[in-house]
Amino acid sequence: MARSAIINVMVQAALKAGRSLARDFGEVQNLQVSLKGPADYVSQADQRAEEIVFTELSRARPGYSFLMEERGEVIGDDPQHRWIVDPLDGTTNFLHGIPVFAVSIALERQGQIVAGIIYNPAMDELYTAERGGGAFLNDRRMRVAARRELGHSVIATGLPFLGHGNHGQALVDLRNVMGEVSGIRRFGAASLDLAYVAAGRFDGFWEENLKPWDVAAGILMVREAGGYVSDRQGEQTMLTSGSIVAGNEEIKAKLLKQLQIKR
Repeated sequence: MARSAIINVMVQAALKAGRSLARDFGEVQNLQVSLKGPADYVSQADQRAEEIVFTELSRARPGYSFLMEERGEVIGDDPQHRWIVDPLDGTTNFLHGIPVFAVSIALERQGQIVAGIIYNPAMDELYTAERGGGAFLNDRRMRVAARRELGHSVIATGLPFLGHGNHGQALVDLRNVMGEVSGIRRFGAASLDLAYVAAGRFDGFWEENLKPWDVAAGILMVREAGGYVSDRQGEQTMLTSGSIVAGNEEIKAKLLKQLQIKR
C-alpha cells in the first residue's frame, strides 16, 4: 500500500516510540514508576516514548503545534496544524505486563482530524487512517462489522477507577447495555478500542471522561472504516466533552438509545 508523506512521518515516529516501549515492556518489573495521582501512573517508558514522538514529528514538520498527554500543549509557529499524541495509551496495562497498549498520533488541520496512527508494539499491529483514504491494519483495508442487532454484538467500554469519573453513571450505563448485547469488554486502552471497532473486532464502543489524545486518531479510524462516531448526545463534541459512542450506523444508534435510558 502506498502511503502519503504525512502518514509515513507519523508511522516512523510511532514505530520508533513503539520499539522503545517494547524494550521497556520486556523489563516491566524493573521500571521505576512515579505516582502522578490516584491509580494514575507515569513511567519513564511513557516519558521516553513521548520525547521520541515529539522529536521525530518536530524534525519532520517544524512549526506544527502539539497537544500531548505529559507535555501538554505546545504552540508552534503554524497554528493551522496540531499533533495530538498519547505516547502510551494503556499505561496501567503496560505496568502490569498486559500487552494491550498503544502509541496514538493524530494530525489536526484547521480543527479537523485528517490523519491518525495507532500502534500496539506488543502485537506489532499498526493501524493507519487518512481522511478520504480509508483505514488499514498492517496495510490491510479495514471495515466496521456489519452486525445490525445489539443481541449479536460485542461492545467495548471503559470504566471509571479510583479518583476518576462518575461511578454511579457508569453502573447505570452498564446495566442498560449489558442485558441487550452478546458481551461487553473492558480492555483499558480507548485508542485500541476504537481501532478494534474499525477492524470489525468490536461492534461498538462507548466511554466517558476521555481526553483528546485518547480518541483523536481512533475517531478518524472508525469513520474511514465506514463507521459512525458521536458523543452520547449524538453531537460532535468528543474532543471537548470526553464522551464517545462508536459503531456502524445501526449499532451506534441503538447503543445511543440504551445510554440515554435514565433508569
